[in-house]
Amino acid sequence: MINILVHGLGQNEKSWNEVKNQLNNSGINVETPNLFSIVKNYQVNYENMYKTFADYCNSFNEKINLVGLSLGGILAIDYIAEFPEKVNSIILIGTPYEIPKTIFTIQNIIYKFMPKRIFEKMGCPKKDIIRLLDSMKNLSVPDKVPSIKSNTLIICGEKEKDNINMKSAKQLNKVIKNSKFKIIENAGHEVNIDNPKVLSNVIYDFWKDNDKDIR
Repeated sequence: MINILVHGLGQNEKSWNEVKNQLNNSGINVETPNLFSIVKNYQVNYENMYKTFADYCNSFNEKINLVGLSLGGILAIDYIAEFPEKVNSIILIGTPYEIPKTIFTIQNIIYKFMPKRIFEKMGCPKKDIIRLLDSMKNLSVPDKVPSIKSNTLIICGEKEKDNINMKSAKQLNKVIKNSKFKIIENAGHEVNIDNPKVLSNVIYDFWKDNDKDIR
């Protein structure tokens, strides 16, 4: 089984370092791709990012356990919708049920005034991040989630209780049959950074429940 942790927008693969270390110490190997690196040979937009992400996942001959945070969760949903036979289980963290177009528009306005050095930490130029957000405004998540049959865990940070992400998490849990829902304490949207120890334990337990031979 291949275990893949997919970062969100504003993050890179290093955002999973603490979770990865915890899982490694438990005897579980994980892959942490950098979304901006795998799409580097194409214009950065959502269509190309999904294509290169799907190619990356399909390069493995084994089934996959997918964990996606925010943008990573949207990619994971698109992937399991297209390749359900490839996915053993899926964990969605801080993943929107519906694309918040107004928030994306405001975020892009803010990004336009932010210095370029902020985006260098993500490993993606400022103009590419802005283009990526623009290309995501018309995505339709609700059309795809009802078809998810794999074992599913929905996660949201405790500090998101009054935010759209908590509402999205509850809606995903409602729509995806037999999915489980978990709130991680002392964490906001970036659960992998805010509380990596608890998150890694939750991931470990979920994977063990669904694959006794996981490694």
